Amino acid sequence: MVRGEKVQQFDLIVIGSGSGLDVANAIAQQGLKVAIIEKGPLGGTCLNRGCIPSKMLIHSADVVETINSAHLFGIKTKGYEIDFASIVSRVNEIVDNDAKAIENGLKGIDNPLLFKEECKFISHKTLQVGQETLKAEKILIASGGRPKIPNIEGLMESGFITSDEALRLKTQPKVLTILGGGYIAAELAHFFGSLGTRINIVHRHRLLIPNEDEEVANAFTEIYRQRYKIFTGFQATKVSKKGEDYEVSIISIDGNESTTLRSDQLLIATGRTPDSDELDIDKTNVKTDQQGFIITNEYLETNVKGVFALGDAVGHFLFKHSANLEAQYDFNNILDPQKKIAIDYTAMPHAIFGSPQIAGVGKTERELRAERADYVVGRYNYIDTAMGEAIEDRTGFVKILLDGKTRKILGCHIMGTDASTLIHEVLVAMKSGDGSARNLTRTVHIHPALSEVVARAASNIQIHAHDE
Repeated sequence: MVRGEKVQQFDLIVIGSGSGLDVANAIAQQGLKVAIIEKGPLGGTCLNRGCIPSKMLIHSADVVETINSAHLFGIKTKGYEIDFASIVSRVNEIVDNDAKAIENGLKGIDNPLLFKEECKFISHKTLQVGQETLKAEKILIASGGRPKIPNIEGLMESGFITSDEALRLKTQPKVLTILGGGYIAAELAHFFGSLGTRINIVHRHRLLIPNEDEEVANAFTEIYRQRYKIFTGFQATKVSKKGEDYEVSIISIDGNESTTLRSDQLLIATGRTPDSDELDIDKTNVKTDQQGFIITNEYLETNVKGVFALGDAVGHFLFKHSANLEAQYDFNNILDPQKKIAIDYTAMPHAIFGSPQIAGVGKTERELRAERADYVVGRYNYIDTAMGEAIEDRTGFVKILLDGKTRKILGCHIMGTDASTLIHEVLVAMKSGDGSARNLTRTVHIHPALSEVVARAASNIQIHAHDE
């Protein structure tokens, strides 16, 4: 391929190098001519600004928590020292090397052909990429998203950070104010707080992580309230900078309380928004919803035939594993449009790597009540198992929501040690056989492994637990 042609024609153009890169490589291996466009580091949000660096950093916080709880197990530690710069530099060196390795691998080949530029649609299925024009009958938009910034007086000129910058800070904040109370706030509060930063969290909802099952959100909020200064039911009205310090004016939603928080760092963690607005996709007639997410059908195809999307650009689920799933369907539906397959999101899980960990799948009890569903609850505490007692997890529990008649698993919510791992037992049960709790209760569990808590939850049915 010789660059600089008036219009370069491809069979497929992929915008974004996260899960979109998997589709680009797979389609290219089928002999079709593919372009991959990426304005930033290769590997997408997860590798560079999301799940990979954040979880690596959080592991350092988990290690600190292990040290701090060692006395519970008869181990006396003589202290330790936090080398914050080393923690961050280790993670970013690994991430940057991985991104560079992906880029170097693509630079040596012509298919898929890498364009390291910003791009915008200029007409139907036609993109301006730097100084060049690319066109294809099929296009995959996997452009990802970015932190959403709220409209608060003084915020834009204050020098705040988002999760993007928080993962690369070279100096540990002494006091960190976080605006937002979702999963990003929960995870970064754990990271910085466990390393010794004093944390303020301001969240307009009554509970932190409010999209979780209410019992989980209640328990999690109370645990964090014991460690950090939590202002739930509050919103920020003004941000100002006094020297090196931030002053954040907050007021309760009911207007009865107000105060000013001071900190040396301010983190905005109020959600994410898609990058579709930066692509001028209206020039190729692709429709978006009111939040800017690209509207797709069950085949992940937009209203424009031959234009597909996935991941944060679509916003069905803002997870890397959901984007990977969508990439598999996009590959099939782009390659074989006569045999398109509707995507199956059954048992799509999620996890929050705070402390404690949270994991969930399926319906919450709040949703089932709203639907007036006939359901029962299976519940069990970690501490009531042998391994739960061994590891001193006194707040963890597993909650399984089952159809009242068939005992089919409708949802599962776990808070506690290794929740992100334990949930997989339930995922397999939901996808296999009849999808019922019998898949859990009939399985022999190793004693005294922690996974016993899942099996016992499935057996410990509370018929009237949801009656109100």
